[in-house]
Amino acid sequence: MIICRTKEDLKRQMAAYRKVGASIGFVPTMGYLHEGHASLMRKSKEQNEITVLSIFVNPLQFGPNEDLDRYPKDEARDLALAESNGVDAVFLPSVAEMYPTKPLTSLMVAQITDRLCGASRPGHFDGVGLVVSKLFHLVAPDRAYFGMKDAQQVAVIQQMVSDLDIPVEIVPCPIVREPDGLALSSRNVYLSAEQRSQAVVLSQALKHASDWYQEPGMNAERLQAKVKLHISKASDAVIDYVELLHYPNLDALSQTKPLTDDSQPLLLALAVKFGATRLIDNCLLERTEVQDYVQNDDEIEAAPGHGYGSEPELCR
Repeated sequence: MIICRTKEDLKRQMAAYRKVGASIGFVPTMGYLHEGHASLMRKSKEQNEITVLSIFVNPLQFGPNEDLDRYPKDEARDLALAESNGVDAVFLPSVAEMYPTKPLTSLMVAQITDRLCGASRPGHFDGVGLVVSKLFHLVAPDRAYFGMKDAQQVAVIQQMVSDLDIPVEIVPCPIVREPDGLALSSRNVYLSAEQRSQAVVLSQALKHASDWYQEPGMNAERLQAKVKLHISKASDAVIDYVELLHYPNLDALSQTKPLTDDSQPLLLALAVKFGATRLIDNCLLERTEVQDYVQNDDEIEAAPGHGYGSEPELCR
């Protein structure tokens, strides 16, 4: 496995891969890797001859009073996990390497960043857009892999790639979960034992939502209220948002119209704080595919640790 710490080293390595005509898959991360990241690496290995991983904690996507300074890091463990999952090259730049001068260019995707984490974390997706665009230009991958745990981020990047005609296929991958349902996240390490035990309420609420969604006459207002009520049973939970939106455009839907009358895929997304730790989770609600997936539940048991979804994840 090759480690590149400068943009010039990365460019030379990518040129060597392209010279032999190798297909390239790319997994951008902020490090402190876990099984969710590993699943992206494995997917890339299945679909490409070369897999490139980046590890970079991007300061531009952190707002004031967020956890930039304490974001968890473990380079040695990250590199071992990458190598064990067949990664061919890792890009590990410093902040000074990525941003030798203060960036004067802004990359903003409008409308779909007005809701959810875009509303709660102003400027967050501007920072995501800029760094992902830089990485795409440096790596020039055929495919790039992103987990659906941050479904809004996937939608933003897909829109950016479409609008700018960046020649890369975005591959959304399922959420990976702990056996008790908690979505894997680098930030889970912040949780106390009590907060960790309470945090499973998020995935439980999403699973209940699939049943509530099937109820005759159920509408967005009632469904969101039921999800909030369930999450509120956890004493440490402080809800940032629970929203049901069309996906991937994240348009609002009627709060009172029966959900059965809406033919578009719906994203049920939530963000909840446990102490100082903010966790996000989501799933898609699609009536006919939910029913098909439930009939195939044995596939979940065949893949321990993986979420209850296909690509992208469906509530069940």
